Amino acid sequence: MIAIVGLGYVGLPLSLQFCSKGQQVLGLDIDPEKVENLQRGESYIHHIPGSTVAEHVQSGRFQASNTFSRVSECEAVIICVPTPLNKNREPDISYILSTGRSIAPHLRPGMLVVLESTTYPGTTDEDLREVLESGSGLVAGKDFHLAFSPEREDPGNPNSVVEKIPKVVGGYTPECLKAATSLYQSALNSVVPVSSCRAAEATKLLENIFRSVNIALVNELKIVYEAMGIDIWEIIAAAKTKPFGYMAFYPGPGLGGHCIPIDPFYLTWKAREYQKSTRFIELAGEVNVSMPDYVVLKLTEALNARRKPVNGSRILLVGLAYKAEVDDARESPGYTLMDKLKERGAELAYYDPYIPTIRPSREHGHWAGMECVPWSEVEIRKYDAVLIATAHKVVNYTELSQWAELIVDTRNAMQGIVGSAEIVKA
Repeated sequence: MIAIVGLGYVGLPLSLQFCSKGQQVLGLDIDPEKVENLQRGESYIHHIPGSTVAEHVQSGRFQASNTFSRVSECEAVIICVPTPLNKNREPDISYILSTGRSIAPHLRPGMLVVLESTTYPGTTDEDLREVLESGSGLVAGKDFHLAFSPEREDPGNPNSVVEKIPKVVGGYTPECLKAATSLYQSALNSVVPVSSCRAAEATKLLENIFRSVNIALVNELKIVYEAMGIDIWEIIAAAKTKPFGYMAFYPGPGLGGHCIPIDPFYLTWKAREYQKSTRFIELAGEVNVSMPDYVVLKLTEALNARRKPVNGSRILLVGLAYKAEVDDARESPGYTLMDKLKERGAELAYYDPYIPTIRPSREHGHWAGMECVPWSEVEIRKYDAVLIATAHKVVNYTELSQWAELIVDTRNAMQGIVGSAEIVKA
């Protein structure tokens, strides 16, 4: 049996993939509500059907629990827990370490432990190894196997199928790598072994830093081209017709999700230990972090042109999830936009069909409990401005163009749609 710790957007899909290949999976999570939902065969993630969860629960292949001592029943443990930043924007690996301390007393000789949480190079073979060894009395690479394999989830993308995404794996020793490779080959189509845990950790950081830097580039060009009267979206559409040497990235109101806004800081922090600077990466971070201010400025200018101040204006945010077609609002720039507009005296509401109620979170708990407004002409006409932060396909933008007076569009969602609303790109 395989234990998978952390049943969120990474751990749950991975659990179900192993189950689909006939493996028995013990899903462990500290959230009792998640455990209860899963044991009832219910899914709490939009793109994972409850019927799939129910099928594997009923077959006995999947069971959820918050009893970590049950790790002793398993041959392998995969850790999929959050790795956020603290208030000083420094890596917080406390969830990894606390998980390590919880499972260490229950490790047995011959077991495999794999970390999937994105982190800086050295976390697995230094920090996690130390916790596991001190808590178990066993030695990594000798008594038990230790490896790192970065998650590669893309929620909301129908082409992102766990089974088909190549799995990078790095082991603490060659035997550790062999054990981890064998585990993943039992459920996935392709496994990509690398030389060490650190190499696998660095691979994940490269993937997300690549995206962060290129998103920063188009965000910066958006501002420059706007000053020249040029539409960045038209330029990207033309550029991506080139069949080589170019990959399209798109601007937005800021970065969201659990990876791109966070992962680059893990490398910049670790690089300082080696007296190395990461100016290029940090500059990209500065550009992306500044995007909400640019969007608020464009909204302010648009309201001013109508002789309306932000203070007292009613503003509807459309799309609160960090990306289209998901129900995940972690690190969403929508929260930052709402915070900044509230500071200026605006009255805020939001519409997102995937998020009926804002859930509690570490950084934006003050919005918890706020409910999505209904989608109707009567409701939309109440607002002085509509701000599109995430472009869900299920939103009827034609109706929006007919019902709203002013739309500030950060996602090019209104392209080609004709209505009575004034459209401002931001």
